[in-house]
Amino acid sequence: MKEHLLQIGEFPPFVQAMIDERYQCHHRSDIERDEGLRIRVRGIITRSNYEVPADLVRTLPHLGIIATCGVGYDGIPVELARDLGIRVTNTPDVLNSAVAELAIGMMLSLLRRLPAADRYVRAGRWGAVQWPLGESLAGKRVGMVGLGRIGKEIAARLEGFDVRLAYHGRTDQGLRYRFQPDILALANDSDILVVTAPGGPATRHLIGREVLRALGPDAYLVNIARGSLVDEDSLLEALAGGIIAGAALDVYENEPRIDQRFLELENVLLLPHIGSATHQTRHAMAILALDNLEHFFRDGSVLTPV
Repeated sequence: MKEHLLQIGEFPPFVQAMIDERYQCHHRSDIERDEGLRIRVRGIITRSNYEVPADLVRTLPHLGIIATCGVGYDGIPVELARDLGIRVTNTPDVLNSAVAELAIGMMLSLLRRLPAADRYVRAGRWGAVQWPLGESLAGKRVGMVGLGRIGKEIAARLEGFDVRLAYHGRTDQGLRYRFQPDILALANDSDILVVTAPGGPATRHLIGREVLRALGPDAYLVNIARGSLVDEDSLLEALAGGIIAGAALDVYENEPRIDQRFLELENVLLLPHIGSATHQTRHAMAILALDNLEHFFRDGSVLTPV
């Protein structure tokens, strides 16, 4: 018999088919209609951009594992799960390359204004109106806020663009890149500030008004981490007021209902949280999440615990 899972969030059809082949999935509305399902559910499968409510976790007496497809787990009540003896797993490493590729693409798109250039050609303006010059990535000073697995992948790819790299984090990792313990000093010395730190209460609004002012009117912000790291009111003020030159965002504080003020600005690149959104990456993430579930239901072990 298939184990019963509570599914929180939606998955691509090919991933959903993989899940349904192995497990009997239910949604929150199902268990609200049928209280008997609560005692059958032994696992939760979700994605890292969805919240797993603590009050829901408390109502599942036989819940043993929460498996998320993604690196981030700030939407999961990890401390509650630990107190209840529930295992929490994520899918590190398998999405590093996809997110790093996107980060580089975001920088190039922002500096060279690629989306606007596409619209310029499509509108038939080529030859009628001169296209403005963009900025080169080569030679830029790039500050990394957080240098974990994904940050290191981005840094490695940036080396080919002959940039000067520095990073801020909890500790000096003894890397060949310069460590800067003061985030304001890092921002002040950066042409591009790339946010790759984990989400959660400890990093909420780490990028606020002071950091953006330190970054300055000729510099750019790129966020591929979590929307919670950036104070969006301060960012909107900085973008509208020329406090920074521009920003590229793949994540937001209230996804997918982003602040509509962003849509009115020409100096911001807006993406729909697609850091890991390739067929190959989502397949690998799903396999790892399912393998975590399989190991847990077989003998209580997991491959990638949080």
